[in-house]
Parts: sequence; C-alpha cells; structure tokens
Amino acid sequence: MAEFRIELDLIGEKKIPADVYWGIHTARAIENFPITHQKVHPELIKSYGIVKLSCAKTNYSLGYLNQPKDKASAIFTACEEVGEGKWNEHIIVDALQGGAGTSTNMNINEVIANRALEILGFPRGNYEIISPLDDINLHQSTNDTYPTALKLATIRMLRKLENAIVFLLETFQTLEKKFADIIKVGRTELQDATLITLGREMGAYADALARDRWRIYKCEERLRVVNLGGTAIGTGLGAPRSYIFRVVDTLRELSNIGFSRAENLVDATQNLDVFGEVSGIIRSYAITLNKIANDLRLMSSGPEAGLREIQLPQLQAGSSIMPGKVNPVLPEAVNQVAMLTFGFDQTIAFACSSGNLELNPFVPLIAHCLLNMIEMLTNITQLFAEKCIKGITPNREVCNSYVNTSTATITALIQKIGYEKACNIVKKVSSSKKSIKEIILEENILSEKEFDTLITPESVCKLGFTEPK
Repeated sequence: MAEFRIELDLIGEKKIPADVYWGIHTARAIENFPITHQKVHPELIKSYGIVKLSCAKTNYSLGYLNQPKDKASAIFTACEEVGEGKWNEHIIVDALQGGAGTSTNMNINEVIANRALEILGFPRGNYEIISPLDDINLHQSTNDTYPTALKLATIRMLRKLENAIVFLLETFQTLEKKFADIIKVGRTELQDATLITLGREMGAYADALARDRWRIYKCEERLRVVNLGGTAIGTGLGAPRSYIFRVVDTLRELSNIGFSRAENLVDATQNLDVFGEVSGIIRSYAITLNKIANDLRLMSSGPEAGLREIQLPQLQAGSSIMPGKVNPVLPEAVNQVAMLTFGFDQTIAFACSSGNLELNPFVPLIAHCLLNMIEMLTNITQLFAEKCIKGITPNREVCNSYVNTSTATITALIQKIGYEKACNIVKKVSSSKKSIKEIILEENILSEKEFDTLITPESVCKLGFTEPK
C-alpha cells in the first residue's frame, strides 16, 4: 500500500499520508495555523456533521448526488458519523485560524468525502468519485454553514447548562427550607446591618439563579434564526432557489430544533451580534456565580479567626506548610471560571464588532470563546452544586453569638424602643461584656417574651411591620 497520496489545490500539489481522512486543504491549514494547539470544539464538529447531512439530504431530494450508485447513501452515513463524534480526532485544524472558518469547513468536507469513498470501496483521495468541494460542499459556503453549525452547537450546549443551573438552584432551595430557622446577622458594606435568616440568604441565591436560567432558556430563540442557504454573502449565489427554501427545513427535522431561515440572509451573514447578545447573557450568569462564591468564601472564613457562620465540605488539604488548613477550593474554582468567562465575553464583543462589510472573519474566535465558556460553566455548576452546596453545614452557635452582640439585633427592636434608647444600649454593650438581651432585661426595657418575639425568624424576615389600626 502506498505511503502517500498526491492531492492538488490552486497552490499546487502536496503529499498526504495515504491512511488519513483529511486532505490537502487541511494540510495547508496545519502548516499555516500552529497557534493554540487546541482543536475545534467537539460540539461544533458534531453540529457541523448535522448541517452537512441537512445539505446533502436536501441536495439529494432535488436530484443531485445521484451518481455513482449509493453515493448519496455513503455521504449520509459519513455525515451521520461526524454528527455522532466518531471522527473528531481527524478534525485536526487549530481552533483559531484565518479565513472565517474555511479551514474547519474543508477539514470536515475532506473527512466526510474520504469516509464516504471508503464506504463505497474506493481509495481515499479519489475525488473524481466524491469531491469535498463539488459534492460535500455543494451549494454551500463556509460563510453560511459555519455560523449555522455554531448556533446549533450553542443551543445544544446551552440546554445542558440550563439543566445544570436548575440543579444548582434547586439545591439552594433545599437549603432555604433547611436553614429557615437559623437567625444570623445580615451585613451591608461588610458591616452589621439587620437580622436575617440563613435560609433567606440561600433563597435569594436560588432566585438569582432562576433569573439566569430563564434568560438562558429564552436566548435560544435568537440562535434559531440561521443564514443557511445564503452561501457566500447571503445572496444565495451558486445555489438553486429550491435548495435555499428547503435546506433549513431539513435541518429543523434532523436536529429537532425549531430553526428558521433569516428573512434577510445578507444581514444574517455579515452581522454576528446575536453571539454578542448570547455571550452577555451567559456572562450575567457568571456574575451571579461569582457573587455567590465570594459570599460563601466569606461566610465560611476561619475556621477560628473568620466569620465561620457556615462550613463548606472539606475536599482536600489546603497547604503544604500549614497543618490542618482546608481551603474553599470549589468556590475558588467558580471564581476563576467566572473571571475567564468575563474575558471570553469581552473577546466575543470585540470579535463581533470587528467584521467588515459582508463578512465577519473572526467567527472561529467567537466559536472558541463561546463554546468553551459554556462548557466550563456547565462543568463548574454541576461540581459546585454536588461537591459544595449540598454539603454546607451551618454553625448555629456562631450565628447565635453574633446575634446576641451585634447592633443588627438592636435594629430589630427600634420599632418598640426607639432609636435613641437603642443607641444607648449599643454603648452599654460596647463597654461591658453583657449581651444585648441581658441589658434589655436588666433595665426592664422589654420583657423576655417581647424581646424573643422581635427576633424570631418570622419577625426578622417579614415584609415590614403591621401598623396599628
């Protein structure tokens, strides 16, 4: 068997290893773009396989791809296999590349063509039988297939992220009920403010996550509008009208996602603002995660010299020199994913705004940032819920000790004793070792029953006080 096969493009001839599924266009890209040494995201590859299958099936239904016998069937099978991720290791171009994703498109075209040739019993590289360009790329352009594949990949990944967020918010809802009776000091600007319950804090996190889940669910609508069929710049040049009007319907059937053809294919080809919008929505979720992680790190600080109101699950030793130290490693990981997401979002905004005229050449960068940020957030969300949030335990004694000495407790009494008297009690607490309750009872300001009633979980969490009739 020959060690190499010779392939030809407009630049010239090139030796290609005989046993690989990629071809000369991929080989050029490997030489030109050894940049990140990171491959195209696997979800984008699989989604591209579905897009290629949609195009092939549409072309076949219109009378194309008929010769030789079983040609279309072989192409369908090859596309399906790419869509299942079977040939991911043969999509070898760098994630970042010039040419608006042409290298990725051609790598996939070549793999599908050579796999289809293999199915029919022909040698790889026998492109007069099945051509990466004339057959696999028939009536297509990188400029309509790549953004469409990216939208499909994004939708599928966002659905996984949404499920992970639901898991996280439901975990916080469980803690909301579990910690409903634990009164603690609420803080504003890191200073004692008023009383709250630990459960109420957990419920606030759950509500914030619910908003993020809803935003992510709704942003799928923006991604369902595609420019497939628009070919190079959205005019449909090189494609029959019947294909343009049918191909998105085929994609919708194969993907089970409600895709629709953009009303203005030129607009949908040259403007990628939708990815900036989706990225911003995902960034909003990262903002929520970062805030929650920061709060948990603060509330669990210590264990002796910090707030230590809660204890996080102990996952690993925290120091190679400080015995017994255990760090909040999951919240710290959440922080880092959020920080990287903020950077990816800024990069996406810059890339989306930097296109020129009829095409944005930076879609590979958008794809790399967007899909990786979704994957990171999905992974960290699941880990955060499972390994950290589910295992939070409250330190009731510490929470109670803060309540007994904090000015936050005095604030809960103002409606009964007035502001001036409350200030005097604060001064006495500061100058003595007595608790607020002890001073209140010693000076007969309130009865024990009146005091306890004012700082129950129901009292500190109700919406205002009831005015006398």
